[in-house]
Amino acid sequence: MLSTLHYTRRLVQLFAGLFLFGFAAAMMLRASLGVDPWTVFAEGIHLTTGLGFGWIVVLTSGVVLLFWIPLRQKPGLGTIFNALLVGPSMEVGLALVETPELLAQKSFLFAAGLLMMGIASGFYIGAGFGPGPRDGLMVGLHARLGWPLWVGRTMVEVIVLGIGWWLGGSVGVGTVIFAVMIGPLAQRAIKVYRIAPYPPKAIGK
Repeated sequence: MLSTLHYTRRLVQLFAGLFLFGFAAAMMLRASLGVDPWTVFAEGIHLTTGLGFGWIVVLTSGVVLLFWIPLRQKPGLGTIFNALLVGPSMEVGLALVETPELLAQKSFLFAAGLLMMGIASGFYIGAGFGPGPRDGLMVGLHARLGWPLWVGRTMVEVIVLGIGWWLGGSVGVGTVIFAVMIGPLAQRAIKVYRIAPYPPKAIGK
């Protein structure tokens, strides 16, 4: 019974985290102050092709997962749901949130979205069902090529940011703030919301 409740709690936290993650990305996009590299990339493709953001995020996640194969990374349950649910939740956010007119309102919306994304990262990563497609790509580059995690992350995100900007995606001060703040926010949230395995591991095992 306890193990079932524990697993259910992890699932609820996973789904809540993924929904909030996509919704937070939509909030930052509507703030029009610049967004994270992957959202810049998605926006650039949206402006070029007319595809909805949700579809672009899902399709991009699928392509990223293909790169897991030569890197010998194995997706978890959280990886699959991340690929399928973040895009639709972002569409929900874009439908419900409008772009404010005043800079102060835009700044507040962006800050709220950034904080929500940090907490959402702690939710879904802390649930322990595996990393998202993009996070797993960084881990795979580290495991297979020996690159430090920050090198792989920086290289990949610079590439997608450049492509997205070239296609017309929004790059601004928010992009820089995101790059500086999301790591510490997510790291703190993961510590707070990490769910220990059940049954608990014995000390020293």
